[in-house]
Amino acid sequence: MNKKIVYPFLLLIFTIHSLYSQRKLSGNEKRDNITIGMDGRIDTLSNTGSTKVILSGKTKYTDYKIFSHKRDTSYIDTTLSIKKEYIFNYLRKDNFELLPFHNQGQTFNNLGYNFSNISHFPDIGFRAKQVSYLEIEDIKYYEVPTPTSEITYKTGLQQGQFVDAIFTLNFSERFNVSMSYKGLRSLGAYRRALVSNGNFRGAFHYRTQENQYEIRGHIASQDFFHQENGGLTANALQNFINEDPNFEQRQRLDVNLNDAESQFDATRVYVNHSYKLLSSRDTLNNRDFGNLKLGHVFTSENKSYRFNQATNTTAIFGDANATSATNNEALSKITDNEFNLEFNSKYVLGQFKAKLHLTQYSYGYDTILNTTNSVSNFKFDGSALSFGADWNAKIKNFGLFAEGRITPGSSRISGNFLRGAANFKKDSLFSITGSLLLSSKSPNFNTILHQSKYDNYNWENNFSNVNTRDLGFAIDSKWLNASLNFTNIDNFTYFDENSKAQQFDSQITYLKVKVNREFKYWKLALDNTVMYQNVSSGSSVFRVPEIVTRNTFYYTDYWFKGKPMLVNIGATFKYFTKYNMNAYNPLLAEFTLQNDEEIGFPTVDVFFNAQVRRTRIYFKIDNVTSGFSSKNYFSAPNYPYRDMTIRFGLVWNWFI
Repeated sequence: MNKKIVYPFLLLIFTIHSLYSQRKLSGNEKRDNITIGMDGRIDTLSNTGSTKVILSGKTKYTDYKIFSHKRDTSYIDTTLSIKKEYIFNYLRKDNFELLPFHNQGQTFNNLGYNFSNISHFPDIGFRAKQVSYLEIEDIKYYEVPTPTSEITYKTGLQQGQFVDAIFTLNFSERFNVSMSYKGLRSLGAYRRALVSNGNFRGAFHYRTQENQYEIRGHIASQDFFHQENGGLTANALQNFINEDPNFEQRQRLDVNLNDAESQFDATRVYVNHSYKLLSSRDTLNNRDFGNLKLGHVFTSENKSYRFNQATNTTAIFGDANATSATNNEALSKITDNEFNLEFNSKYVLGQFKAKLHLTQYSYGYDTILNTTNSVSNFKFDGSALSFGADWNAKIKNFGLFAEGRITPGSSRISGNFLRGAANFKKDSLFSITGSLLLSSKSPNFNTILHQSKYDNYNWENNFSNVNTRDLGFAIDSKWLNASLNFTNIDNFTYFDENSKAQQFDSQITYLKVKVNREFKYWKLALDNTVMYQNVSSGSSVFRVPEIVTRNTFYYTDYWFKGKPMLVNIGATFKYFTKYNMNAYNPLLAEFTLQNDEEIGFPTVDVFFNAQVRRTRIYFKIDNVTSGFSSKNYFSAPNYPYRDMTIRFGLVWNWFI
């Protein structure tokens, strides 16, 4: 699947680059290269014989812009740093609070929880398959003076690899398009651990000359295919722990499932456009009220999940009932139309946006799959009306933000949402942020309705809304970065030891404190991140390790004459204290409670990274101490973490 899509996509990028280059050159001009100097400027050169002539002058790196969903601006960064080491993984983000499974592209267990990005509506669920799912907030938009590409490549396990290719260009100063595809296929070290994932994104944004009309949007098609082995059998687990030399080749270890696989698919269409009723010149004589905009946001998102197994495994999942159902696929559809009115005014100290949402939703199956259970409805759907507002203000060094939304009525997606933040920034020295989140929403759909051929995995629940309150503080400075979150949760929804969806009838009280500090001396540095967590009530269902730490000692220097190569060489130590880590259930694609095993272990990774012009090269040895340490490292009960593995990868940028 991935080879059929990735290779043509990469070929398309090279073809467009070539065609665009030929279109821009005329006469005998021939472009040699594009270089980025140490000052971050891009030199576009042409060779017309014996001399080199600059065609387009010098373009600053700040001309190559990236816009987030919230319209924050950053720039295409070709430098090398320790933060680049932390995000050079399949997720392309720092996974400090996550514990990966052994094979690249599989799921992750949680070492910590973050409620700052909680959504307004419930999700389909099956969360173990959505760790690498790209949400609306993950899509980037670009503005570039020349066609730009970025290729990220990394080897996997046992004939595995992933490629993330991005291509973007501006047809004019105000019209940009981009295409991105991340494809992965990795066999894995254990039996039945094949992963084949794909994330396609196509995005655009356009604005008229005076910014009176603006539109941006994207389409995303994502698929995640996993073979499911159910972890090691009891005998194989003992052979692994006891380091039996006959099983150093991990494919020899028996697994619980031999013909099971899961498939999660999703498609999304997103369009956001606005029209300015009052242009800038119309508001010059009216300082009290300006930039009046009418906007519309359309979102259509479909998600589906299915677990396929040719033979029944009653020893693991319990009794199974033969069924004539032709489709065991759970399907969720949500269509949302937002209509908004936005304006700036001194009376609200900044920008205010009023919003109205019309939402249609459906979730369920094509029919009742198992007639031996009490499920009477195989599908539910409905519509809802929501009201909300956003507010942004700036008063000297203070920034204020608030977002609210309420969905009245008795629909399954009714609830309310309020998020606010206040920020104080003192030049480039430090910034302090306080935040508050109040959320009430329905649990994920699969906890309310789930069907399976296995009798124990069929339920139809009438759960109450999950109420979440989160108070946070953060400080960012050149001396110390720290954050504190205090969270209360009512009606917490989880999967118990029997893999049944349940709601906790008491309150969860969760404290998380995270501190980061880097020390530098000469060409050496020590980067430290420590997280402390405490669950003072509700620890029977909400479980996290008390301490998680990551410490990276590394060396940085330029090598060779003329300093053509910057290198980072070092080692990363990571450790989390023992706790009753959640177990993984492949049928549900969810993590469940377990009380039989405590897991907590250290790992050491060694890396050699280098930057040569616009290319960053990465060499890494994962879990280098596994060859002589005890075999107590697991990503979940019965699922061993990866053994020592040598990995290679690179990130390569092109600018025309």
